[in-house]
Amino acid sequence: MLDTVSTGINGLDHVVDDLRLGDNVVWQVTDLDDYRFVAQAFLRQALHDQRKVIYIRFASHPSLLDEISSLSLIEQYTPDIHNGFEPFTSQVYQIITQAGPGAFYLFDNLSDLLKQWSSDLMIGNFFRIICPYLFKLNTIAYFALSRGAHSFETIAGIRETTQLLLDLYHFNDAIYVHPLKVWQRYSATMYLPHKLLGDQCIPLKSSADAAIFFSAMNPSFTQASRYIDYWDRLFDEAESLSKQNDEAQSKPAAAMFNRLCSLLLSSEGQIGRLANQYFDLQDMIQIKKREIGTGKIGGKAIGMLLSRKILSCHQSPNGQPYTNWLEPHDSYFLGADLFYTYIVQNGWWNLRTEQKTPEGYFSKAVQLKELLLEGQFPPSIREQFQQLLEFFGQSPIIVRSSSLLEDDFGNAFAGKYESIFCANQGSPADRLAAFEHAVRVVYASTMDADALTYRLKRGLNVKDEQMALLVQRVSGEHHGQYFYPLMAGVGYSNNLYVWNNRLDSQVGMLRLVFGLGTRAVDRVEGDYPRIVALDQPLLSSHDSKEAEKTYSQHYVDLLDLNENTLITLPLDQLAREDKTIDLTEVGEIDWEASKRLAELGFKDRKQWVLNFRKPLSDPQFVETIRNMMEILESVYQYPVDIEFTINTKAGQQPLFNLLQCRPLQTKSIGATVPFPEMIDKRDIFIESKGHFMGGNVCIGIKYIIYVKPEEYAKLTEQDRHQTARIIGQLNQTLFDPENAPTLLLGPGRWGTTTPSLGVPVNFSEIDNIVALGELSFETAGMMPELSFGSHFFQDLVEANVFYLAVLPHQTTNYFNVDILLDKPNIFKKIFPQYYAWANIITVCDFTQDNLTLFSDIMTQKLLCARIAPQKP
Repeated sequence: MLDTVSTGINGLDHVVDDLRLGDNVVWQVTDLDDYRFVAQAFLRQALHDQRKVIYIRFASHPSLLDEISSLSLIEQYTPDIHNGFEPFTSQVYQIITQAGPGAFYLFDNLSDLLKQWSSDLMIGNFFRIICPYLFKLNTIAYFALSRGAHSFETIAGIRETTQLLLDLYHFNDAIYVHPLKVWQRYSATMYLPHKLLGDQCIPLKSSADAAIFFSAMNPSFTQASRYIDYWDRLFDEAESLSKQNDEAQSKPAAAMFNRLCSLLLSSEGQIGRLANQYFDLQDMIQIKKREIGTGKIGGKAIGMLLSRKILSCHQSPNGQPYTNWLEPHDSYFLGADLFYTYIVQNGWWNLRTEQKTPEGYFSKAVQLKELLLEGQFPPSIREQFQQLLEFFGQSPIIVRSSSLLEDDFGNAFAGKYESIFCANQGSPADRLAAFEHAVRVVYASTMDADALTYRLKRGLNVKDEQMALLVQRVSGEHHGQYFYPLMAGVGYSNNLYVWNNRLDSQVGMLRLVFGLGTRAVDRVEGDYPRIVALDQPLLSSHDSKEAEKTYSQHYVDLLDLNENTLITLPLDQLAREDKTIDLTEVGEIDWEASKRLAELGFKDRKQWVLNFRKPLSDPQFVETIRNMMEILESVYQYPVDIEFTINTKAGQQPLFNLLQCRPLQTKSIGATVPFPEMIDKRDIFIESKGHFMGGNVCIGIKYIIYVKPEEYAKLTEQDRHQTARIIGQLNQTLFDPENAPTLLLGPGRWGTTTPSLGVPVNFSEIDNIVALGELSFETAGMMPELSFGSHFFQDLVEANVFYLAVLPHQTTNYFNVDILLDKPNIFKKIFPQYYAWANIITVCDFTQDNLTLFSDIMTQKLLCARIAPQKP
């Protein structure tokens, strides 16, 4: 038999056949004094038996230790409940770990956690984590719950997890104990109510006595309303307050709004201030009606709702309300609490705790990511997922990350987490399976190396980073078997990386594409969005008509409803397959190329150039989107970054769908930098006109890492990936921006996923450099892309990395590679184990050369050269 332990009340010991090491004892109470009575009896007995006793004190109710004479023998801990579920739970877990096996515990009333979390779901999760751990360590722990304060589902989960569940009543000046669950014990009278008389427990054996007792104790037992989740009851109260116009209700309504705003959105920082200013109580109620689970809806969802709310208060340049220009949203939100519920109920909390440690931060993430892709959702959540899909019907949807820290001031997390399109076709079961898979993929992306590195470098690794989700109807129209919008893009209220001295950096810019917006936010191999400066919308960023055609969009991302998936099609194939497409809205026919096709026998085929000249020639269109971003920037008091789609119907004005808005992480252009007046041509390393991003700079370069284009082009794909990994090791172990500012230079696109187009590094493998150069190598098809506005661009800005494109084939560019080749290659000294790569990767030490990088935005001049030291 397991070791038996006394409750401190002989009669109660007899009723439950004593306590056993490992027991968790949950008391459902109406009067906290009743819990205090049984708890103090338990504590006195434990102290008498010389047990280690720990009191977990977190609630606002009075201490449970009154009248304990041996108070000094009890260890008391006060974990902070105000910082959220994970920090609180982790603190309690650590207390239990440090105490070790055999300790006895008294917890405050768990229902008090509702005052901070407002979620039965999270109380259930807390218990699922702590109870098995206490059981494993052969402890005994007392918990209390306020009767009727929690949902049936929460109580059912606690009943399933705990070893003892007992109701504690106060009736006619007496205390009654009614066991509901006693694990692995049974007697003929165990589950009857028992009256506590002194040290005895007298069972109510008479049916008449039992009927009188239960009628008095549970008059509303059949009324399920008191078993509604606390979260739902809170919003029921809010809805009642919102319907009352009585001035006396204004204060309660304002207090309720503040509480709900902090629970759903944020009450902190600039976002909290804006939320408080623009939202009202009815907005909170409407958000809750579209939320699955509980908790915050996350940064991306807040940004989408807030930007729409701001614009609804303004008129567009043509005098119409902005609501006339905006496609309405009908998004759903998966509350952040679901993320932890998914982890807890699949039994991964211990692994999650290990992953949060410095030792396990990266190593445990690999295992956790694999598990996150395979877990199961609780039946009640799956039912709500099904209802969500029934609401959207068979309209395509997108499941987007919306973590607590995402899209905030200072932390964009641009492209760090996944967004998954669901074409949403097939049977209900198929659609549900695809949706659940999408949710898992987004959850798993929290463990991606780039996301982890991003959080670590910004000191966010210790913060609570729950993942909420934003589920949006995909904006667009059916085109036969395909579905896509006419246009999509990203917009920036500031254009700090202007490419022409005619442009104003204070005016916004766009990255515009035909079809789904994936090609606007990512650097897509072999394809280019239309870069639009809103003060000169028809000004091309390319210096010739041929270059404009070459560096334009040639492929279209869309949803194939027959194949039930996201696909990419060549533009000319899409145009051939769908004769109803009116490409005049987004492009122009390339008559010369079309003529050549006709001569080759393809008379019915037209070659299109997607230059978006028609919409960009419409002053009202340009002014509307420019004004939209100016309003948002003015309210945010900060530059903004938006994502949008645009659809049109014959005879109607374009309709924008504002999908996202966040503060634009940026830097100032900086003061004008004087260039050296006289310099020997042999000392110039790079000289160019335009093709750089990063403002006005004067940077002393100490080291250059150079990937030789001609040697890199000879490598196998596997060796090109290995080259990227070696670059990552150089970045992490040798060079840092302050002590060893480094210029990284290589062929084609850094960060590409296609090694034939450049070096496939992750951004975390190049984030310590101060300047990044992309060198054109036309013979191998490796060309730079000045990715203004992409996620890669955002990474460069946040890491304060200067970008330059080196284009030796252009007359305005000069590249003197001999400066590198004349220097000793110290790569072998650094990594002798990679000696075979010394012919591919050159590392040069310029610490004695005064090599300096200059740039000037106004003149668009760039110079990197050895500068003679200034005479005193």
